[in-house]
Amino acid sequence: MMTWTSELVVDDEAIRSNAAYFAAATGGRLMAVLKADAFGHGAIAQSVLAAGATSIGVTSIDEALALRAAGVRAPILSWLNPVDADFAAAVAGDIDLAVQSVRLLHAVGRAAALLGRRARVHLHIDVGMARDGAPASEWSALCGVARELEALGSIRVVGVMGHMSCADRPDHPQNRRERLVFINAMRTAQRRGLAPSVAHLAATAATVTGVGSGFGLHRIGAGLFGIDPSGTSDRLRPALSLTTTVVGSREVAAGTGIGYGLEHVADRRTNLALLPVGYGDGLPRAASERAEVLVRGRRRPVVGRFSMDMLVVDTGDDLLAAGESVTVFGPGDHGEPTVAEWAGWSGTIEHEIVTRIGSRVARIHRSTAPGASASPGASAASAATIGEVAHA
Repeated sequence: MMTWTSELVVDDEAIRSNAAYFAAATGGRLMAVLKADAFGHGAIAQSVLAAGATSIGVTSIDEALALRAAGVRAPILSWLNPVDADFAAAVAGDIDLAVQSVRLLHAVGRAAALLGRRARVHLHIDVGMARDGAPASEWSALCGVARELEALGSIRVVGVMGHMSCADRPDHPQNRRERLVFINAMRTAQRRGLAPSVAHLAATAATVTGVGSGFGLHRIGAGLFGIDPSGTSDRLRPALSLTTTVVGSREVAAGTGIGYGLEHVADRRTNLALLPVGYGDGLPRAASERAEVLVRGRRRPVVGRFSMDMLVVDTGDDLLAAGESVTVFGPGDHGEPTVAEWAGWSGTIEHEIVTRIGSRVARIHRSTAPGASASPGASAASAATIGEVAHA
């Protein structure tokens, strides 16, 4: 049995609050994006649906089918699959599929035809990122093939989707260009005889800044968890807190080198505390000599290079006892470092910080709402069982 020394606490009430905010802001047209284990937050599908989300988005078919197995009955869209993916399982599971190429469309159509069912398809246009989505030069052909497969009864085009590249910068001229590409793509689909019932261009940044508004659904992932890529909103509540415990401490003399390469040298007599977390648990090594943690109500610097399993903290005059709690990051309400600060120290984005915390850290779901109880389909450690390990 594993002994947990570090905990990642998921504030389910913060997630519900964020979901309710976006549901209201989008007029109830909220697709909750729960890819990558819900950005590292775990089993929260029922919570966001109860808070106003009307559908769920994921990348892979496996993610979608796992949600179905957990009892989710809301519409689910999967938008990133190879041509040999198990499209039959997706169609059988009532999973919508995003399609960006003629070859992929034929694969989906064949799987649906073998089942004697229509696949629900969202045609995906690349509006300017040169990433996923059909290039504009191939869009008309894709729409034409889609109409042929509709006539054969193997698919039904229910949506058109795109993704903006610069939505976190609302004044960027690329936003206008990409909106025009998307509008033209919808017109082309209609001229080709398609009648999609939904269009969606905006993810979190495009929703917060407004540059992707006016097209139906809004795909909100990072925003559900308190992350605003544009840095323009003060309405979102961070939902993760990472804590760990001291496993050892010592007093050292001035001139003592610390960690691999001895790149940090104590400039005075001080105390050091050893924490059992490191880059093996997802804390970026790039934050070495920059990061801070909160202990005994004060921020203290992490000193020396990060190790795979360990960090060393300079605690000054405080000699900590083994077992004392240390907050690595949290919402910032009590002075602790935030995920945004960790992203800055690491030269990355908040999304990467929250999704990379590893399996050696216990996940715990809690709610700040009085008398809260577990949502259907929630993990074992929900609001009703505060303090229990949810999953590894």
